[in-house]
Amino acid sequence: MADLFDSDTAQPDRPEPKRPLADRLRPKSLAQVIGQEQVLGAEAPLGVMLASGSLSSLIFWGPPGVGKTTIARLLADETDLHFVQISAIFSGVADLKKVFEAAKIRRQNGRGTLLFVDEVHRFNKAQQDGFLPHMEDGTILLVGATTENPSFELNAALLSRSQVLVLERLSLVDLELMTQRAEQELGRALPLDADARDALQEMADGDGRSLLNLIEQVSAWKVDKPLNRDALATRLMRRAAKFDKSGDEHYNLISALHKSIRGSDPDAALYWLGRMLEGGEDPRFLARRLTMMSTEDIGLADPQANTVCLNAWQTYERLGSPEGELALANAAVYLALAPKSNAVYVGIKAARRLAKQTGSAPPPKHIMNAPTKLMAEQGYGDGYAYDHDAEDGFSGQNYFPDGVKHPLLYQPVERGFERELKRRVDYFAKLRAQRNS
Repeated sequence: MADLFDSDTAQPDRPEPKRPLADRLRPKSLAQVIGQEQVLGAEAPLGVMLASGSLSSLIFWGPPGVGKTTIARLLADETDLHFVQISAIFSGVADLKKVFEAAKIRRQNGRGTLLFVDEVHRFNKAQQDGFLPHMEDGTILLVGATTENPSFELNAALLSRSQVLVLERLSLVDLELMTQRAEQELGRALPLDADARDALQEMADGDGRSLLNLIEQVSAWKVDKPLNRDALATRLMRRAAKFDKSGDEHYNLISALHKSIRGSDPDAALYWLGRMLEGGEDPRFLARRLTMMSTEDIGLADPQANTVCLNAWQTYERLGSPEGELALANAAVYLALAPKSNAVYVGIKAARRLAKQTGSAPPPKHIMNAPTKLMAEQGYGDGYAYDHDAEDGFSGQNYFPDGVKHPLLYQPVERGFERELKRRVDYFAKLRAQRNS
């Protein structure tokens, strides 16, 4: 009766399932690792550490699929350290205690431990602090991996005892080399023409593990002739570009959009706007940021810029996606090509600094109202010159607190409409000097 439920005992021995391609192609030494020269090169941090025999605790910061786990494992091999891997997602305090106890015993027997912690940022502050004494007494050499910015996600004590190494997404050159290795392992070329081959690597989006998984799928297809890009796209669903709407990538991409607009590059502005829209960014967030850019970076050099952004925002609210997104693209291009000035932005910051310095200094009495008899007796409003009655409609009176020298807070630039505003500033400054001479 048991045989009905225990199929393994009722069947002859089965062949062991073939290992995934990504596992079969895992490098056997650091020299075989593709990419990451900025970390592994002879003059790079890890190269120097290994050459000098002074490996320290490390934090690998980078996107998925760029070799963080592989490099950690190979580091353990090359330094003769026992390799232990845990994930912060699935491990707790009890698991860490077991790891530390085993590492202490191992150390007493003359061998060190390299503890690799995947997603190390998932540990809370108390758990991160728990590593410190074991790092300091040499029980473990910690190698943490994170896709999040360590400056924000890891506590200062852990960072101070580790060196942060940035691993980069793999380039198309790296991915082509990985493709060639995969074809050697498979013993055949992929059934793709040159354009489709490029498309496959683009789909991987810098992720080596993803590329190998895609290659494994493609290599199993039975086709009569090499597939082109369109045929490949039909058979494979393109991966969405990596974009975390709440993390570092969110701020990196909006920064790229902002700086492209400030740098008057409409093509780059459209590219980064498109990247964010494709990644699922809220168009209302983009509308808000574009409007902010119109006041910070264009300002009065083109007063129309702010109106263009507000109209684009309102257009999006009325049309929604995807039609309304074109209005945001119009605004981004307009801002990129508009004359630039941050004179008002700089001016208000300077004004606020001056306001802090002068504290609660009152306005001069001649520009204060006198709604009561007592205030009039105190001199409120005495001597105020009504500008419309003055020559040229300008009295040149002082409007700053007594004792505060008239500062130059707004300094318009010689660009766009601010060229005209600068002419007006200079005109009134000259008149003021004449009136007060």
